[in-house]
Amino acid sequence: MDAVRLIVTSRRALAAGGGVRERLTEVWQAQALAQAIGSRLAVTGPPELRGEALGLTELAGRGCGVLGGRGLGPDELRAAWLTELGEPRPVLMQLGGLLGEVGIALVGLACSADDEATYWQCMEAIDAADESRDRVREMLRKL
Repeated sequence: MDAVRLIVTSRRALAAGGGVRERLTEVWQAQALAQAIGSRLAVTGPPELRGEALGLTELAGRGCGVLGGRGLGPDELRAAWLTELGEPRPVLMQLGGLLGEVGIALVGLACSADDEATYWQCMEAIDAADESRDRVREMLRKL
């Protein structure tokens, strides 16, 4: 599946809401997708984007790590469905929007967290999503 379709699917799933567990899983899915897109851009993208793309891969990976494994099977991991990247600009524009929505969702989760561990997990994931979005903006600027 192409990157833009996967991002749109992730944006819809994130917007659909659900309980805390479901929303954290969707945030994790979005971070994993950002990591996969960054990795693909770092290897096959335009040369001027490769350094920022590598940084995106690392930051999105940190976002996934903070949230821990979500217990998804290989067929449930959207990032694994990525078959083609397409033109970088529309992909990055959609990804930037997704990462912004991830940040908003995490703020809501942090504000309603029942325990301190979840709160801090969300705060660290907000930081990773924000930094990932900064990388996406920088790549768009370079294009």
